[in-house]
Amino acid sequence: MSIGTVGVHDILAGLRKWPLERLDDHDPNGRVYRDRKGNIYHSVTRILQATAPDHQKAWLANWLERPGSAAFRDSAATRGTLAHNHAELLLKTTNKIGRATANRKGSWKTGSDGLERLPKSIFSWAYDKAIAGAPTVPWSAAGYARGLAGWIGDNVTQAHAIEFSIHHPTGFAGTADGLLDVISPYDGKSYLTVVDWKTSERQRSEELLGGYIDQLGAYSIGLNHLTELRAKAGCIVVARRSGAPQVRYLSELELRGAEVRFAERVERYFADLTTGS
Repeated sequence: MSIGTVGVHDILAGLRKWPLERLDDHDPNGRVYRDRKGNIYHSVTRILQATAPDHQKAWLANWLERPGSAAFRDSAATRGTLAHNHAELLLKTTNKIGRATANRKGSWKTGSDGLERLPKSIFSWAYDKAIAGAPTVPWSAAGYARGLAGWIGDNVTQAHAIEFSIHHPTGFAGTADGLLDVISPYDGKSYLTVVDWKTSERQRSEELLGGYIDQLGAYSIGLNHLTELRAKAGCIVVARRSGAPQVRYLSELELRGAEVRFAERVERYFADLTTGS
């Protein structure tokens, strides 16, 4: 996990450590972790899969039985990892270049949330430098990576944490792709946003995006628990093989709703584990 600026360590300190041990040994049902005190945490993905609507579970089970589904899933996972890694590299490189420049000029700015920020002009300049120096992405993921890179350049004005992990005492843990300042499509202002990258060959329906939306709720809850920061928005960016990504932006109100729904799913998940249903 990469912290975006040099003066925010006290605020984001809770994101710098990952004091959990993985226990599941690559369980296909999702990951399980244990902390140093013996407390158990189940992955956000595992909880979302277990509490998905029955018709979605049935569809997935039928799809997994089709010939070639395993190979397709592996291919999709590989391209997703490549596209994710490229976006992560661009943002980390941007922060490295931008930090050096801002430190030299003494041009950090502090927001009302206590987070220090690069001037937007420096962030944009550093991102262009990162793009120019980025390695070539393998052809299988090139279109997806290009879409994510373009979206970042047009919509992200700051990167505070990249690939950060969260956990919560109610028993869940997970990893979000970014804590970024993202320009709102509603008023053109930048807000502290929890972001998750996805890849897909097809447009995702609002129903299929529902699990991703609640996933952002989980990350927002965990972020607040570890840092006391409140994300003001959420954003799911679904990269496509070509062209611009599909973007589902969550307003602050929608993000709060996602938090409530995920908390309810956590409660239902552990209740089902207890009863064996």
